[in-house]
Amino acid sequence: MAFWTFFGLAQGKATTTWPTRGTNNGQKGLLGMPRFDAALCVPDCRACADACPTAAIAEGADGGISVDYGRCVVCQLCTEACPTDAMQPSSDWAFGVRRREDLVLGTEPTPTPRLKTAAFRRSLHIRHVDAGSCNGCESELRALNNPFYNLHRLGIFFTASPRFADILLVTGPVTHAMLEPLRATYDAMPEPRWVMAVGTCAVSGGIAEGGYACGHGLEGVLPVDLYLPGCPPNPAAIIEALLVFLNRSPQRVQGGRIGE
Repeated sequence: MAFWTFFGLAQGKATTTWPTRGTNNGQKGLLGMPRFDAALCVPDCRACADACPTAAIAEGADGGISVDYGRCVVCQLCTEACPTDAMQPSSDWAFGVRRREDLVLGTEPTPTPRLKTAAFRRSLHIRHVDAGSCNGCESELRALNNPFYNLHRLGIFFTASPRFADILLVTGPVTHAMLEPLRATYDAMPEPRWVMAVGTCAVSGGIAEGGYACGHGLEGVLPVDLYLPGCPPNPAAIIEALLVFLNRSPQRVQGGRIGE
């Protein structure tokens, strides 16, 4: 018997039981989306907004601060620039939502529509398209199939052909060069079909938004059924978002705030 076989037996089972049992999601100590406390915010202070590289923080209609987590790249510059700790670091990483407006802080929470995915709850096939990503999101996607996360145990698989796919997972800001290949992939998928934007670039364009090579992510390109911002979103966040899509897990973000 090979040495690595003995080594594996000695180490025991490496795969986490999360999310079906336990809390070991592999993200202990991770910095997530910054939290905003309006009560600590000083009027006419734009320190956090001026520091934000993607305009995720802006002046709201009421003169206060507006935060759009769909544009946040989790750089933490706002938490470093804020003089009053109104912007604070957090471990809030599970930001998968079905509606784009749920990523905007202060949006009135309304019941989230449930997608008709009952037929796919036990088996979902994903076609991934890199639409100009820096490969940060791809690194996290590859981790989904490592021994710790083992995505297959949840009945979720990646497929090489769009003709066998249920959901199109898109990363990157959607460069002009990838527009037609992306649309061709979507058109090749059988009905019913869904689209998932993974990473802030796919959700809103990210750092590259409005540049010479791309637009605003998937906005106006394809109908999006699931949004997951982050730069990049970690493997646990991707898993949780997929389970939200399958109605196997509740959506924790409402009106830009995360619940337990």
